[in-house]
Amino acid sequence: VPQHVWRINLDTPEEAHQNLSFGAADRWWEQTDLTKLILASNKLQCLSEDVKLLPALTVLDVHNNQLTSLPSALGQLENLQKLDVSHNKLKSVPEELMQLSHLKSLLLHHNELSCLPDGFGQLVNLEELDLSNNRLTDIPTSFALLINLVRLNLACNQLKNLPADITAMKSLRQLDCTKNYLEAVPSKLATMASLEQLYLRKNKLRSLPEFPSCKLLKELHAGENQIEILNAENLKHLNSLSVLELRDNKIKSVPDEIALLQKLERLDLANNDISRLPYTLGNLPQLKFLALEGNPLRTIRRDLLQKGTQELLKYLRSKIQDDVTNANEEPPVTAMTLPSESRVNVHAITSLKLLEYSEKQAAMIPDEMFNAVGSNPVATVNFSKNQLNEVPPRIVELKDSVCDVNLGFNKISSISSELCMLHKLTHLDIRNNFLTSLPEEMEALTRLQVINLSFNRFKVFPSVLYRIPALETILLSNNQVGSIDPLQLRQMDRLGTLDLQNNDLLQVPPELGNCETLRTLLLEGNPFRTPRAAVLAKGTAAVLEYLRSRIPA
Repeated sequence: VPQHVWRINLDTPEEAHQNLSFGAADRWWEQTDLTKLILASNKLQCLSEDVKLLPALTVLDVHNNQLTSLPSALGQLENLQKLDVSHNKLKSVPEELMQLSHLKSLLLHHNELSCLPDGFGQLVNLEELDLSNNRLTDIPTSFALLINLVRLNLACNQLKNLPADITAMKSLRQLDCTKNYLEAVPSKLATMASLEQLYLRKNKLRSLPEFPSCKLLKELHAGENQIEILNAENLKHLNSLSVLELRDNKIKSVPDEIALLQKLERLDLANNDISRLPYTLGNLPQLKFLALEGNPLRTIRRDLLQKGTQELLKYLRSKIQDDVTNANEEPPVTAMTLPSESRVNVHAITSLKLLEYSEKQAAMIPDEMFNAVGSNPVATVNFSKNQLNEVPPRIVELKDSVCDVNLGFNKISSISSELCMLHKLTHLDIRNNFLTSLPEEMEALTRLQVINLSFNRFKVFPSVLYRIPALETILLSNNQVGSIDPLQLRQMDRLGTLDLQNNDLLQVPPELGNCETLRTLLLEGNPFRTPRAAVLAKGTAAVLEYLRSRIPA
């Protein structure tokens, strides 16, 4: 790299010495510092330590060169947000890189990395991390601290297992572990509630995990493994799944519960050991692509397989009709009934213990929903994204079984006494409503672990929350809360996450530093002066330590 590139912020341009009548475009003394430097697709073998002379850089792109190492001075580019060093010959990453606390995108794919620095978790603002096509055999446990990471690519490495800590990445939407040596997936993966795309192709998996919390998972790719059994438990929670790719495994049968995947658009089961299919597959309303070739199917002729998905689905539907006619009875109302035929999804109530009436813009929940429950235990209620002005009074009928209630995105201005009677409640989501306070009776919710009150109208921290000892997560962002009581918070010995972003806190009490159970404390977007943004950016542990240091002796 020519030396004058590194000195571009420091040196007066050549033109300034020659030309004395300056147009607006040439006013070199008003020029700003360089923020983007792109050196991609050259033949660079090293980068100079002089890179530190460009402290305003936000983007540095050196992909597709011949770099074998990176200068430690990179750690001084404290404004850097995107670093692309992919397609080089890097064998290691300098520790100093871990100081780049504002880094959002780090692309390291197609290098020769066999290990990573332990301090990786310091890159707390990272949203995108690509480590594919390297030689990694394990992942640092500090990855657990990357709670803002949205996309993680670990494909084409030599990983034999994933650390269970990876499941602490609460924002992760896309995880790609294609082409490694994974024999199992940590069971905790099932708790990753934000996950939308999961790629596990070309590994050595013998089974799939269960996914009770992955309600948003849209794509699951697990082809070219050694999976033998597909269980109902693997499938029944995946309400949002649109792509299920399991080709080239050893699956022998497909459970009837596959018909619960109402949003499924692509199902690839080619080259397995499947001998029979559930006819209810024919009723999946969105299914556009079904691959079954290379299976020893007895009930379906080969020429039918070659006619394409629609013909195949038509055939399967006709077989359901045969079955029903043989039994000479009305077809039951189940999850396979098209929504137009029935408002109440009885199958969801009986099999999934789910009572759902969301995104209907309804001012009230129809009685037929509650009537349909009967004596069935309902664990989850989802009435979000409607126009409800109050908590539906009949919710109290579910008090002996319901543990998860979602009333988000409505117009609710107060919490009713009925809600306070749901004594088994563990999760309550009432974000995006018109709440200004919570009733003292909520103290009765002794099992409540997670409450989401974001985007409401609270001006004070609801005092009843201090008296619910089981609370682990309080989400109160985007309200108008002006103060908190650190002494009462300290007594909540299970509280791990407190989100108070975008409120009206004019000061942060130093005693908050004594709340040592807090793993995640989010305070950005408030009008207080201290702690300063630089301290907040270092993460929760640093903020708590700073606050403790300010407690008067």
